[in-house]
Amino acid sequence: MAEPQTAPAAHADHANLALRGDNLVKRFGAVTALDGVSLTLGQGEILGILGDNGAGKSTLVKILTGFHQQTSGTLHVHGAETLLKSVDHARSLGIECVYQDLALANSLSIYHNMFLNREIVRRGPFRLVDHKQMRERAAQCLEDIGVHVPSVDLPVERLSGGQRQAIAVARAVHSNAKILLLDEPLAAMGAREAALIIDLVMRLKEKGGLSIIMIMHNYAQTLDIADRIMLMQRGRVTYEQKSANTSVAELMDIVRREYRAMRATTAQ
Repeated sequence: MAEPQTAPAAHADHANLALRGDNLVKRFGAVTALDGVSLTLGQGEILGILGDNGAGKSTLVKILTGFHQQTSGTLHVHGAETLLKSVDHARSLGIECVYQDLALANSLSIYHNMFLNREIVRRGPFRLVDHKQMRERAAQCLEDIGVHVPSVDLPVERLSGGQRQAIAVARAVHSNAKILLLDEPLAAMGAREAALIIDLVMRLKEKGGLSIIMIMHNYAQTLDIADRIMLMQRGRVTYEQKSANTSVAELMDIVRREYRAMRATTAQ
């Protein structure tokens, strides 16, 4: 069975990390979903987290976004030890997540979705929604990160899957995210749609100021995008390496060895 890998030496200076988790454990009754997971995320880095269903990726994301609290272990955000008490608490620290369902209101316009539950209101006794300012800000945000749409007045339901994903990412970035988690951003996308999101992620990295964690299934895509990868299996980190220093073949070999070890243990 593969042993959990320690964090790369390049991240020895913990003060300069955007995020750090040490020996995170999460139990739900008798079930251990995370079994001593440690991770680091450097400033401006893209970390790809790989693993099959049941590996613990979703539980880890929920801890990093404040939806769950760990049973034990510590979490540091921008160098300070922090127990994330809620999603709003995580957001106040600049942690945003774009989930697979995107949480978009398909019948509403792009600009409405960009400001969903965060509407800009005019000053005065009537507190009216400032549609003009929201349109302008939404258009500027999309232009800044290179997302092209015919009009911010367009209903989201008329966009392609890749464009909807881009709008969800743009909304998170516009919320002053410093740490962005993307949960399976390329799931069920064709090559053209996936290329749109990959280009967006790389532009965000080039702009600086944003650290990104991508939860992925596709090994080849992850190695192309991420600076570093972390492989999770059965609630543990079984491999961690810079993307340039590994390959799809090596990752598949690790998964096969772990699977064989698990079957041998079960058969005993």
